[in-house]
Amino acid sequence: MPAPAPAPAPAPTDRKFLGRLTLPERNYVADALRTETVGGVLLLVAAVAALVWANTPLNDSYDTVRNYHVGPAALGLDLSIQHWAADGLLAIFFFVAGIELKRELVAGELREPKAAALPVVAALCGMVAPALVYALTNLIGGGSMDGWAVPTATDIAFALAVLAVIGTSLPSALRAFLLTLAVVDDLFAILIIAVFFTSDLNFAALGGAFAGLAVFWLLLRMNVRGWYIYVPLALVVWGLMYNSGVHATIAGVAMGLMLRCTKREGEEHSPGEHIEHLVRPISAGLAVPLFALFSAGVTITGKSIAEVSTNPVTLGVILGLVVGKTVGIFGGTWLAARFTKAELNSDLAWPDVFAVASLAGIGFTVSLLIGELAFEGDATLTEEVKAAVLIGSLTAAAVATILLKLRVRKYEALLADEERDEDEDGIPDIYEEDNPEYHLRMAEIYERKAAEHRERAELAGASRDDGDSPA
Repeated sequence: MPAPAPAPAPAPTDRKFLGRLTLPERNYVADALRTETVGGVLLLVAAVAALVWANTPLNDSYDTVRNYHVGPAALGLDLSIQHWAADGLLAIFFFVAGIELKRELVAGELREPKAAALPVVAALCGMVAPALVYALTNLIGGGSMDGWAVPTATDIAFALAVLAVIGTSLPSALRAFLLTLAVVDDLFAILIIAVFFTSDLNFAALGGAFAGLAVFWLLLRMNVRGWYIYVPLALVVWGLMYNSGVHATIAGVAMGLMLRCTKREGEEHSPGEHIEHLVRPISAGLAVPLFALFSAGVTITGKSIAEVSTNPVTLGVILGLVVGKTVGIFGGTWLAARFTKAELNSDLAWPDVFAVASLAGIGFTVSLLIGELAFEGDATLTEEVKAAVLIGSLTAAAVATILLKLRVRKYEALLADEERDEDEDGIPDIYEEDNPEYHLRMAEIYERKAAEHRERAELAGASRDDGDSPA
């Protein structure tokens, strides 16, 4: 009786912290970050344009434009341009954030509690630590505690723009870790805005917003299609949410979370991924840069910089971003890995985690928004807090640039290994190491190359013999 065939070896799994992503996850991360990087560059351009506009003789026109009111007053929407950017355009940004969060929860890094524990703890510590640094600075300096939430948010687009500008390509595992941190960071930022920055509630408008969301959810479950149905409904829900006293961006998050982000049989992409693919360029390329254009324009003088450096409120924001974020994310990651016994990928080292943690200290879009909400009614302090966000983010970017440049050759080598595709089948070779067909294809490629080199060797030998022969 012949011996039974051995059972096939199980597919190797990489459970290490910052280990190799699955191919679908890698492709998703690459596509998402590609759009965010372009949006981040536009965000930088918009921020620079705002600063130039606000610090030239044209500064009066800057104030005139961003304070210009437009909108139907009868609906409670007679808002300034700056207000429309913060409450209206950023709802698109938070809609995409809601889809990202939903996808991470059902199909991404956060779907398994054990795997999600580390980035969630890191992100949570990365928000608690800046808040504590801010609080400590203002307790010692006698400042206001109202801005504790300003340095808690990471701006993924700004961070990726910095990577694009300095020319450092992180390995996919580090990029995915940064993206997951940003998604969880957005979740906590949303909760902060919803809980701490909700004014007096208009229950009639709030009830209407919930009714609109219920209709939105029902239409999705009935597989009703058509942008001409959902876009007007979304605008109604947004308007009701704004008038309810809850920050209007929460409407965008709620609708994003309702989309289905799992694929069914026959689907190449889930509805959530498809809509995200359509809306993300609008968010990254239009909504966020316009918000930056009308929010980042602060007047910068020697006196204002001195005030920012000595005011405990603004100093707390700067230290929270630069020190609090880095220490919080790195410390939370190390502790989570220590107690979950998660082994760090051998290709990377803890200084790499520290560098990414310092990069997460770049807080811009949501930090500016929270700064406006926290000090609403105090125009001078609001402008100073915005300046502090800019200074803190630029300082964090400079520190991260230095740390990442120290390891740039390692990152380039890892990225080259990840992207190598010698058999040219569209799948990186590193993902085909357990595929017999891949090795057969590579054998054929090397055999052809070997035959070509043998032929060249013969031709070279014949040419040399002819050259050595007597005339």
